[in-house]
Amino acid sequence: MGSIKNLVARGSVLFLIGVFFALVLNLLQVQRQVTVFPPEVLASLFSSAWWVPPSCGTAAAVIGLLYPCLDKQLGEELRYKREWSSVMRCVAVFVGINHASAKIDFANNIQLSVSLAAMSIGLWWLFDRSRSGFGLGVGIAVLATFVTQLLVYNDVYRYTEPDFLFVRSWLPCVFFSGGVTMGNIGRQLASVSSYDGDSNIEQRAKKD
Repeated sequence: MGSIKNLVARGSVLFLIGVFFALVLNLLQVQRQVTVFPPEVLASLFSSAWWVPPSCGTAAAVIGLLYPCLDKQLGEELRYKREWSSVMRCVAVFVGINHASAKIDFANNIQLSVSLAAMSIGLWWLFDRSRSGFGLGVGIAVLATFVTQLLVYNDVYRYTEPDFLFVRSWLPCVFFSGGVTMGNIGRQLASVSSYDGDSNIEQRAKKD
């Protein structure tokens, strides 16, 4: 029962973090007119469709819970002992990648895509370096890009200057870095909850 409560608590925190990221980062894209929503679907203070924040929150919860689960299943030792300071730096780099995609003007889309790809791989190298992290990041990038292409194809919203099957070519890089970032947050939450559980067991053993 305790493990289920722990799972729900971590999932709830990850959901709220995903909603926050969706509101802030999507605001950058809309303000820069990288993404454009039809007027009839805009329904929030942040000029975004109502379904974007909960969808991103759900995805964040799934990703954040999946990463530590896969690590455990593969028996993969993480290279670095994670701390919240490291996770916050990872978040800062992720936000920087999103900011670059929306604010910085490059000579062409290819140059922008190559730059963001290098930054995304650099984020994984600095804050992850695990096979599971890279594999899940790539899988998330492919799946999320495909879903986005379907949404754009069905006129749910659109990208200005699309250059890769209705979307921008740098979009998979953003999804990859976002997956790695949420994975790191999920791992840290799992690590903290595991540490708290071990401490409670030790305290009970001492009392007995």
